Amino acid sequence: MPGQYGWAARPNGPLHSATPSSNDRAIFAHVKRAEKAERIREILDQLHPKLEIPLDHRDPFTLLVSVVLSAQCTDARVNEVTPALFARADTPEAMSRLRVDTIRRIIRPCGLSPAKSKNISELSRILVEEHGSRVPDRFEDLEALPGVGHKTASVVMSQAFGVPAFPVDTHIHRLAARWGLSRGKNVEQTERDLKKLFPPESWGRLHLQIIYFGREHCPARGHDLSQCPICSWAASKTRIAAERPRKRA
Repeated sequence: MPGQYGWAARPNGPLHSATPSSNDRAIFAHVKRAEKAERIREILDQLHPKLEIPLDHRDPFTLLVSVVLSAQCTDARVNEVTPALFARADTPEAMSRLRVDTIRRIIRPCGLSPAKSKNISELSRILVEEHGSRVPDRFEDLEALPGVGHKTASVVMSQAFGVPAFPVDTHIHRLAARWGLSRGKNVEQTERDLKKLFPPESWGRLHLQIIYFGREHCPARGHDLSQCPICSWAASKTRIAAERPRKRA
């Protein structure tokens, strides 16, 4: 029977607990990256079978604005701020008519408000003048908008239009490295590596699952990898030792 996380630390054996023994880790050290990826996907499916998009929105435009606001800001904070903003303007036409100072005042709690307010105002104007007041569904058009990089465009393409995309931020980049799925030096290389390992139809779902898993099970600091449902068998011994929390004197 499957254990709590669905996989034992044995490539071909029965399913047992999620915390493998030292012998189990030795077996997994030789598992191919593709097989490791498949086992990780099954664990994530079991831990996070139902997913909600963390940013509150009602259409592609409000999603786009929310993702722009989420740069260096928590999703929870964005969700606290956007109701007031969207009460004033929830379409490109209405947003383009708002004064930049008004937008900046409303979104100030999200941080970087001077730049974000200018970008939101300008991208709204461009949507009205060049795209018929609609959010475009092509990467090149999205990435041409002020304040919209590849990661933001990927989120919109995946979550608003259902186009296969694998948005990779610093959190996903960190976990992919911990799990030995990528040796990428940057998020761009990590994205390429992950896309090679997982089928396109799973990219958007995995993006959200890895984010939720990181929040609940795999934080950046003070994390004992040896007790993690995935790191405990997927990470190398060197990595586990290097990230072991130091005991307080």
